[in-house]
Amino acid sequence: MTSVRPSARRRLALLLPAAAAAAALLLSGCTSNDALANQYRSGNGQNYIAGDGSVSEYAAANRGAPVAFSGKLADGTAVSSKDYAGKVLVVNFWYAGCPPCRVEAPDLESLSQKYAAQGVSFLGVNLYDSASTAASFEQDKGVTYPSVLDRDTGSVLLAFSKTVPPKATPTTLVIDEEGRVAARILGAIPDKSILDSLISDAVAGK
Repeated sequence: MTSVRPSARRRLALLLPAAAAAAALLLSGCTSNDALANQYRSGNGQNYIAGDGSVSEYAAANRGAPVAFSGKLADGTAVSSKDYAGKVLVVNFWYAGCPPCRVEAPDLESLSQKYAAQGVSFLGVNLYDSASTAASFEQDKGVTYPSVLDRDTGSVLLAFSKTVPPKATPTTLVIDEEGRVAARILGAIPDKSILDSLISDAVAGK
């Protein structure tokens, strides 16, 4: 599960210049008072290990077995892969002190709203924070979809360990209707339209 389909390469090549410009505008605006986001904008990776931003799509024949996972939301509600059976699911690994997580949160929320009517679900996986810290982040960034608190058990990260390197945060996965990983963005989302396209492909059964 390491091959990148040509369609993903083409989209990435075309969109990266636009993504850089858009990110610069975003970061100079609504994140101007966010010290960690500004650190990310400056290119200062101090105390932070990121993914390389690579985008991978996996052909249906190469997706392997469905990924089974379980965990608990901040309010103690149990959640598992069974809750999303037959649905496209977007899983985002994050934590509040992760600079690119802070930058991409509005795009994830926007796409969750866009695809809600098509039955697509979004699930965050918070790797390090307490319930109060996670809730503060979600309120500040306007995130409405739920997150698993995974710091104590690491069960969700472990379930996806063959796809998600432990230190690559953020990482975003698109899970197909059969529970298999259809696409991965390792690191910050290069451009909102790239994730949009990956979700659209999964909804279409590609």
